[in-house]
Formats: sequence, structure tokens, C-alpha cells
Amino acid sequence: MTMTKKGASRRSVLRGSAALAGTALVTPHFFVKNAWAQGECATVGNFPVEGPTVTFGFNVPMTGAYADEGADQLRALQLAQKHINEGGGILATLQPLALTGQGVLGKQVVHVTGDTQTNPDAARQSARRMIERDGVIMFCGGSSSATAVTRQYLAQEMGIVYMHGLTHANETTGVDRRRYGFRQFFNTHMTGLALGPILANEYGGDRAAFHLTADYNWGHSMSGSIKDATEAQGWNTVGNIATPLGATDYSQFLVSVLNSDADVLILNHYGNDMVNSVTQAVQFGMRDLQKNGRDVQIVVPLYSRLMARGAGDNVEGVFGTTNWNWTKDNPGALAFVSAFEEEYGFPPSQAAHTAYVQCILYANACEMAGTFYAPEVIRTLEGMTYSGDGYDSESLYRAEDHQSFHDILVVRGKAPSARTSEFDLLQIVDTVPRSVVEYPIDTFPGELGEYCPA
Repeated sequence: MTMTKKGASRRSVLRGSAALAGTALVTPHFFVKNAWAQGECATVGNFPVEGPTVTFGFNVPMTGAYADEGADQLRALQLAQKHINEGGGILATLQPLALTGQGVLGKQVVHVTGDTQTNPDAARQSARRMIERDGVIMFCGGSSSATAVTRQYLAQEMGIVYMHGLTHANETTGVDRRRYGFRQFFNTHMTGLALGPILANEYGGDRAAFHLTADYNWGHSMSGSIKDATEAQGWNTVGNIATPLGATDYSQFLVSVLNSDADVLILNHYGNDMVNSVTQAVQFGMRDLQKNGRDVQIVVPLYSRLMARGAGDNVEGVFGTTNWNWTKDNPGALAFVSAFEEEYGFPPSQAAHTAYVQCILYANACEMAGTFYAPEVIRTLEGMTYSGDGYDSESLYRAEDHQSFHDILVVRGKAPSARTSEFDLLQIVDTVPRSVVEYPIDTFPGELGEYCPA
């Protein structure tokens, strides 16, 4: 494991000072926190933490287009809380590990919940209530880059660490990156790096693509990244239509695709939007058409098992990427899947996995830092490498933008005859290593901001 050295050295100086002063401390991390608060920030969020418990905020979409992802994230976050308090799951595989399965820094974790409604204003209000009313020390979760970005700015303002859930737009750790936000999920640029070469190898290097794009920041980020990646492989982009978030009827947009020269339809949709658009595209007969002497193909750049299940047989043969899949057989994945299945009776989605890992990583960082004081917890996460979180190789939390890098998956919808269960919907075509999708820090502009809340 590699972690920032300056945080470690500062902690040792503070602890050494306490020893020299002969101070008897029942909870040494409080001394560290107060010393930092006096020396660096006047106030930081809901610090210091008093009493026998510490409160986490689970802020997920319970309603709206991404509610299915929100429900699975909430299950996973509650499971993470259980494992932090009682042991289990990836506490058997995560390295480095400071958690003991007896809470965090001697305190049991409790939680409050809030509904983002897949709406930026509602998400910000929900998170603010958690901070001001419930005294959360951290909040986690969500499925939507628009809600993620607005909550990340709130986190920076109020000095509360935000561990992102499912947010895929480049902006989250690009132009809108913030010191108090951390993203474990991959981004659209990484999807393009992984998926572009495989699409060209499968379908050829001179295809004509038409995009239907969810009309908010994630959709436009996704469309731009896939356009860049496929055009680098020789493809031509012949059209792009922005579609409303939460649309149920895509017929007018699909007619435009049919009337074009496109022989590939790229659906930059997620959640129920993807379920509806891919289902209607198949109903329009697009998979049975030929253009330019080739079979028309459908691509869904960002997949989830929940979406695949909703779309049913319509995903057969359709390529995309995922952040993680429950069929991985490395120790971390096996530990998490086993615990989740035991708790809920079915395997977890990628939305569940990213929320679970984020919650565990935050708690572990607090234990490693010896404090809940946010600047020190942030420094512990920055530049940290870790393993046993469900990926085949080591992961990195890059210090400069708080983007996590790990291997990601290119997948393809399975034929009904190839499925072994109702959850076995996606075939892993390739596990793309971290080295392929890791990109230079100056690829996107942005500044993290200060350790002290603005």
C-alpha cells in the first residue's frame, strides 16, 4: 500500500507532542483532530464527534429514472455499515486494512437516508438536511452525475466528505473536481479508451454512428467520449439527438436514425431510459436491418445488470462497459458477493458494489488516520493504493483529482440460451487493465480547492 507521507508524518508529530506533554488521553484521535482544527481550519463540518456513535448519510435515488440503482446502493450501504460494525465482507480481503469490525475509532456507525430523486436540487437539499439536521460526518451514494456534482460542491462548502456513488461524467473528477469529493466509479473517457478498440475490432473501422443522448451532463460527456474514441478508430458520426431524461417514447428519435446513413446506433442512456430506448430500437427492427452492406448494430456504452434485466432479450449481442460485475472470481469480489447474497438472496449490481466499497474505504481511512477530522482523512485517501476491493489488480485513488483507477470490463448482452440464471445477463468480453484506462492528469482542467471548507 502507498499513502501520502505528509499526513503520516504530521500524525506522528502530533502524537509525539502529546506524549511529551504527558497528556493522558482516552481517545487520542480527538487530540489529533483538535490540534489540526486549531492549526489548519477554524471549523470543519460536524467535527468533533461526540457520543458512542457516528452518523453516515446514505443519499441515493429512491424515486426517479435511476431508482433501481438507488435501491441496490442502499442495500449495499446498509451491508457496509453492518460489516464495519460487526465484521465480514471485504474486511477479510481489503489491504491495507485498519478496521477491526468493531466500528470506527471506537464508535458504532449509524445512518440516515435521503432521496436524491435523480434531481440536482432535491439531491442537494437532501444532503444539506443530513448535514445540518442529522450531523452526518460523511455522505455517500447516488446515481447521476448532475446530482453528484451539485452535492460535491455542497460537501466542499460544508466540510463534509462525499464518497460518490454512481457518477460517470468526466466533469466529476475533471472541471468540477472538489477536495471533499472522491469517485470510485470510472468515467466516460475511460469507457471510450476501453470500448473504442473493441468496437472497431468487432464491427470494422469505417462505420457510421448515430447517437441518442440523455440531455444532461452525463449524457453529453458520454456521447463526446464515445465520439472521440470511435472516430479515432475511423468511424464517422452522422448525427446526435439530445433526448429528455425520463423519456418513455423514443419513436420520433429512432425514425431520425432510420432515415440517416447510420449503421450503428449508440444509446447514451442509463437506467430506465436505456431500458426503454434499447427495447424500442429492437421493436423498430433495427437489429434486423442492413445499411451500407452491413448489419445495423446497437451499442450501450454504460451497462448495468439491473438495466440488462429490465431490457431482457433486447440486450443480446449489445456491447458496453461496466465498472464491475458480480461474476468476477477474485477474493474481494467473492467476499462481497457472498455476503450480499446471504443478506438479500440475490447478487449485487455494480451500483451496489461502488457504494459498498466507498463506504468501507472512508471508514478504513478514518481508522488509518486516527481521526474523523476531514482534512486528515482526505490526505489518507489521496494517492492511496489498495487491493481486495473486488478487482483483479491493485486500485489507485489519484491525489490530484480523486479519481479511482482500476481495471474495468467490456461486456456484451448474453443470448437467452447462454444464461445460467436470471442474473447472468452480461458476458465479460475483456477485463481492461488499469494501465490502459489511466490517463494524464492534464487531460481535463480543474482544481480540487482547499482542505479548509470554502
